[in-house]
Amino acid sequence: MIRAELNKRSPLRIFENSIQGGLGKGNLGVIASRHGIGKTACLVHMATDKLFRQKHVIHISFSQNVNHVIAWYDNIFKEISAKRDLEDALAVRDEIVKNRVIMNFNQENISVQQILQSMKTMIVDGGFKADAIFFDGYTMTTATHEAVERIKSFAKDMNLEAWFSVSPVVEDVAFDAYGIPETLGSIKDIVDVLIGLRYEGSDVIMTVVKNHGETDPSKMALKLDSKTMLISQNN
Repeated sequence: MIRAELNKRSPLRIFENSIQGGLGKGNLGVIASRHGIGKTACLVHMATDKLFRQKHVIHISFSQNVNHVIAWYDNIFKEISAKRDLEDALAVRDEIVKNRVIMNFNQENISVQQILQSMKTMIVDGGFKADAIFFDGYTMTTATHEAVERIKSFAKDMNLEAWFSVSPVVEDVAFDAYGIPETLGSIKDIVDVLIGLRYEGSDVIMTVVKNHGETDPSKMALKLDSKTMLISQNN
């Protein structure tokens, strides 16, 4: 399959249609669940889809080393290219990784302003015109309202979208029926799109809990495949 056809048939087109055409520049999206459900896999698949469409992405990891993140990208790419019989897969991989930057921070030792300044330096001074940033493992449940607002302002100023994976960092947290931790409540008003992941049998179900102002939860026609860790159509 050629890349244009792969892009057209990607389940991420269903994902975008489920959230009014996509997250949109200047907006914040959150994928939330309990630990170990597959949020990193979701972020990497979403980022890889953008790379396939010649977009530029920055992946920021707060909980894993860079080599581990690169391994995630390699595995997701292999699964996509094998499942779709991608032509010239190796050449495509070599091309798209040029549009990806991976950064690693320890959230306890760095301020939000320092993180944003590092990204601004990369984008403005380094000439890396990012279309999206993926915050993997950022502890949004303990972040201040002001810190999250700063990130959203940065997304607007830089004309990019920002996605987060979120799990609680304290024990004995209650979750709602869609996999959203109660500790996310204090910053829900800043989030534009909120998606919950939860197990339903052996499948990981995806639910749109907040959709650009709409708060009527709806189950996506998608799931996270437990074998490939790809976002897949829920047949």
